[in-house]
Amino acid sequence: MKKRTFIKFLTAYLLCALVSFLSVTIVCSILFEKQLTETKAEELYSEVSRMAAGRVGSSYMESDVSADDVYDNLCALSSYQSAVFWLINCDGDILIDSSAPSSSESAQKIPDFNPAEFASSYYQIGNFFGMFHEKTLSVVAPITDNFTTRGYFCAHFDLKNLNHEKKENMDILYLALAIILLLFFLLVILFYRKFYHPLARITKAAGEYASGNLNYRLYSDMQDEFSDLSSSLRYLADEINQSGEYQRKFISNISHDFRSPLTSIKGYLEAMLDGTIPYESQDHYLHIVLSEAERLSKLTNSLLTLATYDEQKILLELSDFDINEVIRQTVATFEGLCLQKNLRVDLFFDQGPLYVSADLGKIQQVLYNLLDNAIKFSNADSSIRIETTEVHDKVFVSVKDHGEGIASENLSKIWTRFYKTDPSRGKDKKGTGLGLAITKEIIQSHGEYIDVISTPNVGTEFTFSLQGVHPKSS
Repeated sequence: MKKRTFIKFLTAYLLCALVSFLSVTIVCSILFEKQLTETKAEELYSEVSRMAAGRVGSSYMESDVSADDVYDNLCALSSYQSAVFWLINCDGDILIDSSAPSSSESAQKIPDFNPAEFASSYYQIGNFFGMFHEKTLSVVAPITDNFTTRGYFCAHFDLKNLNHEKKENMDILYLALAIILLLFFLLVILFYRKFYHPLARITKAAGEYASGNLNYRLYSDMQDEFSDLSSSLRYLADEINQSGEYQRKFISNISHDFRSPLTSIKGYLEAMLDGTIPYESQDHYLHIVLSEAERLSKLTNSLLTLATYDEQKILLELSDFDINEVIRQTVATFEGLCLQKNLRVDLFFDQGPLYVSADLGKIQQVLYNLLDNAIKFSNADSSIRIETTEVHDKVFVSVKDHGEGIASENLSKIWTRFYKTDPSRGKDKKGTGLGLAITKEIIQSHGEYIDVISTPNVGTEFTFSLQGVHPKSS
């Protein structure tokens, strides 16, 4: 089996991992840089605002404080914040520069200095009016005295200094991402072992069954839905296999049952044609041929009946009738056979008329099949007992013979089509092996049940139930 599903799942995982990595590398890098920049800008602005709000700047403008004192303060801040601090006047002249020697007396001019650019934001990223060659974070705080701007404190921070801190944060994030991806990879492995691998085995088994290898064994060591699916698939394969065995046996049995009478008919007719059987004896053998033809007709009708039951539900024509009277009529049709074996049929009815709701024609067929079997397998000079009993709203009908009986290991097989208790299939040459199968189908179609009790060399009793009714008196 090609591992298409697993490869798709693994590809999806790798794509997710790649997207996650790119997201961390690009998006998170930008967010970290922005966050660090804003944090640094707030720190620098807080420092220059504190300096501008104090008396240091305005006192220096009034020459009350020496330049060295201001320079020392700015150098201390520069060392602490790793930034460059300026004190500039309103014309853009740098009066004190923390990055320059204190002895420098030449004031550097800021070209095109315009403090109005800081009106919309307290910080700016760029080259600060062309004063720097690198990308720089700059903050400006005005020095005011009596609502008059006297100058500005400025702080400049090289953004390259944030890379180290950003790298430390990104390393932590990469480590967390690697741990998460590793956990997800373990989930992929778990998926393969717990889901894909059982599914692959089930798919392989389905392919084997589809190719005709119904003996392929599918095992599952898990107790989950896959185990249920495996069991269902094995059960389906076994059922198909048994169905195939049944079909083979069916063909074998029906071939045997058709071949025997056809061989007899063919043999007798050929003997008549070639003169082996003299003319004066032909009448006897023609009756044998007719009997075999009737047997073929009976077998064909039984097969058609079962085929109808298999293809669709049995359509019942329900009516209320006296089951005792139907039994009497059925027994009367076997009077000749009973006389031949000197059999007595005893009827034991719980009451006079006993009404049931059922399909009259099909129940007559059930009674005919059961009584036919009872006569066939009863010992000569014995009796057959037919009894009806009403229990609550159910009517039970039993047919009991005193004959050879059925072995216990064969009781469950008697409902199988073409099954005959005689292994040689020679004792009951007129039987089709379909009567009991048809009988069970009819009873079950009524929503009732049929059961059998048998003791070898003692006899057999069949009992079936019907729905009882109590007709309203006129």
